[in-house]
Amino acid sequence: MNRDQVIQKLQVNRGLLKEFSVRSLAVFGSVVRGEARPDSDVDILVEFEPDARIGLFAFARLQRRLSEILGRPVDLVTPDALHKALRNSILEEAVYAA
Repeated sequence: MNRDQVIQKLQVNRGLLKEFSVRSLAVFGSVVRGEARPDSDVDILVEFEPDARIGLFAFARLQRRLSEILGRPVDLVTPDALHKALRNSILEEAVYAA
């Protein structure tokens, strides 16, 4: 699955974003760089609405739903959880889907 296919699937499923109070989703990593293999996961950066109260279980449900939509494992991460050393490069390569 390439970057454009991932972005298209995420955009088609925008209703899911409201359900989980998602402000934005961005794809990064091997899919964006065109290096994804058939067994690669999809790295997604998620930002929630400021007033959202997303607990661990809701976060895991969102990750599972995204995996179902994309038909691949999803590595879901928030900007605050990005490793400091990688943060800038991830934010620069991220392609916003929604």
